[in-house]
Amino acid sequence: MAIIGNIIKAFIDLKGTITSESNPVEEQKNALNNLLNEAKDTAFGKHYNFQEILTDENPLEKFAQTIPYHDYEAMKDKWWNKVIDGQKDITWPGVPDYFALSSGTTGKESKRIPVTDAMVDAIRQAGINQVFALKNFDLPADFFEKEILMLGSSTDLIEKDEHLEGEISGISASNIPGWFSGYYKPGKEIAKIDDWDKRVKKIAEKAKDWDIGALSGIPSWIELMLEAVIKYHNLDTIHDIWPNLRVFTSGGVAFGPYEKSFNKLLGKPILVLDTYLASEGFLAFQDRPDTKAMKLITDNGIYFEFVPFKPEYINQDGSIVNDAPSLTIADVELNQDYILIISTVSGAWRYLIGDTIAFTNIERAEIIITGRTKFFLNTVGSQLSVNKLDSAIKHVEEKLDVSITEYTICAKRFGEDFYHSWYLGSDQMDTDNDKIAELIDAYLSEANKNYSVARSKALAGVKVNVVSPKVFHEWSNANKKKGGQVKMERVMGEDKFEEWETFVKNN
Repeated sequence: MAIIGNIIKAFIDLKGTITSESNPVEEQKNALNNLLNEAKDTAFGKHYNFQEILTDENPLEKFAQTIPYHDYEAMKDKWWNKVIDGQKDITWPGVPDYFALSSGTTGKESKRIPVTDAMVDAIRQAGINQVFALKNFDLPADFFEKEILMLGSSTDLIEKDEHLEGEISGISASNIPGWFSGYYKPGKEIAKIDDWDKRVKKIAEKAKDWDIGALSGIPSWIELMLEAVIKYHNLDTIHDIWPNLRVFTSGGVAFGPYEKSFNKLLGKPILVLDTYLASEGFLAFQDRPDTKAMKLITDNGIYFEFVPFKPEYINQDGSIVNDAPSLTIADVELNQDYILIISTVSGAWRYLIGDTIAFTNIERAEIIITGRTKFFLNTVGSQLSVNKLDSAIKHVEEKLDVSITEYTICAKRFGEDFYHSWYLGSDQMDTDNDKIAELIDAYLSEANKNYSVARSKALAGVKVNVVSPKVFHEWSNANKKKGGQVKMERVMGEDKFEEWETFVKNN
């Protein structure tokens, strides 16, 4: 009998019954008030007179009018360079102990994003709240006695000057509470291994000693890890070695494109829960069944704003024009794409995180991620978000009964004409590229009126190349490194795409 599991499950259920319903609008007012109060005596707070904003009759509106939008470069050049140099009280009180090296999509230079003690606490609390939300799912008591395998970046953080640096998943894993260490796999020693392939090999060797009930990580890297474990032990599915695996908390990218190939590694269905952990903070997680949407964490050190995702508000580099209007959570509408803006306990202020979202339930503050501002494909007026591109790939998978685990696309000139040039990652290399191109073109023409208009004018058509998924993984390895928070660019400019095509030819 799962005695400990029953106790934990009972505690989680009790916690759920005594927790009052959230009010995202009021929680966000409090969140901004707390942020301004904490940072009013910093250099940033004095420069923008946070004290005056706090005493205004409408602090939310005054805040939006006073503080300009910041992308990473603006925040770094004007403020965070001083924080990196060790100066105190610049955008948040004190000096941060950590900097998150953001390596989301491949690129040679990492961003350095401050991670304060307050942010470490906020991320930990968000993780605890996610565990409490499991009361909403039909999980047996013995699940709460099983181990959790978290596959992120290395926890062997880099010591530099007076702080530590690493990816946010490594920073978070290095700060797990003591009571959780007994459940946490692969354990501190393996988690410190920086070389991803060596770390996965160690995981495969140790896998038979663990009773894994849940996985956490980016789908593409989790999938490769599962394949390595299955191959090492000569198994049919991962459930042959981890029969009690029931939950996968997916993060970093949309799970949809990986669903088909991921499920082939399983012996039985598992619960897939989306999470939204970025280098800048833990923003949202799925807290109930019957939806794929995630609930924004509106009461935990982050204030959210939303800029309508319209071409007139976006510069060519993905930044926002200075006079773009922002909305609070009280003003948003359902099923509209918004650029996400955050202010946080790490001293990010009106910060462009780079993602676009849409609300599926405003009262519950539930969202889906619809894409990246820089991955908005609009070279010839097609106005395609990553969400639409993902849907087109899923359509191809269903129609041709294939698995496509990765893709990238560019609006590329062929002579005088523009084509959408797609590269798809699939092990089923005998697929008909022309048939795939036809399916993608037809689907997007029906699903997106702007794409349909573009096809009648500047966009000549679709071209498709299918390559092994390993090419995508090695591209990530060549540009950054495997594992961690590294994600593939879904949309590339022509210069980057030329590098990509040269890489493909050489691999």
